[in-house]
Amino acid sequence: MRVALFLTCVNDMLYPDTGRAVVKLLTRLGVEVDFPAGQSCCGQAHYNTGYRHGAEPLARHFSDVFGGYEAIVTPSASCGAMVRELYPRMGERARAEGRGEALARTLAPVAPKTYELTEFLVDVLGVTDVGAHYPHRVTYHPTCHGLRSLGLGDRPRRLLRAVGGLELAELPGAEECCGFGGTFALKNADVSAAMGMDKVRNAESTGAEVLCAADNSCLMHLGGTMSRLRSGVRPVHIAEILASTKEDPAA
Repeated sequence: MRVALFLTCVNDMLYPDTGRAVVKLLTRLGVEVDFPAGQSCCGQAHYNTGYRHGAEPLARHFSDVFGGYEAIVTPSASCGAMVRELYPRMGERARAEGRGEALARTLAPVAPKTYELTEFLVDVLGVTDVGAHYPHRVTYHPTCHGLRSLGLGDRPRRLLRAVGGLELAELPGAEECCGFGGTFALKNADVSAAMGMDKVRNAESTGAEVLCAADNSCLMHLGGTMSRLRSGVRPVHIAEILASTKEDPAA
């Protein structure tokens, strides 16, 4: 199977090791992975800030770059939700505004074949044991887009439970938002910081060494809180855990 890796802006600029982990993991599972060099922002930041029309050229470009692949895999639940949930909505809004069917037709091919990494592993490849080894106590934070938009459910936990050496600790208040929310963290900084503090304290209460999630944007927010608190917990993307093996362990 030949798939495209949609890395996303945050991962490309700040967390390239997550992208490397996805390639390592999928290649180990027999998947041919391409990284289309023409990829750019999916438009989520524009759309969520109210600049819907400004997001449309980015969405068209996304479809041009990724439209020819069997599947598009991303290590970001929020960007995956942008393509799957909001691209069709953008096409519907353009139609309602009397701008015709062009945008909807352009975006239609990519929405149904865009997958967050864990749902691609479980739903498309049909695997939960990916041959990983990660001898640490880990707790999992289900981010809002993965939980509510994509409906990832227990897929990430099923994958984590199959990792050799990993002890999975349930996170109290797991379904509560971490407080990031993109520009929410800027516009409502005090509330955002308090929510992040609650999430980190809950993670600490599990005795876990690692807090993992399917979105580095949320882990960036929580990692900043952990740093300020000098917490013993560290943030790690789930892709890096699943890519780790006894022969080639993650840090």
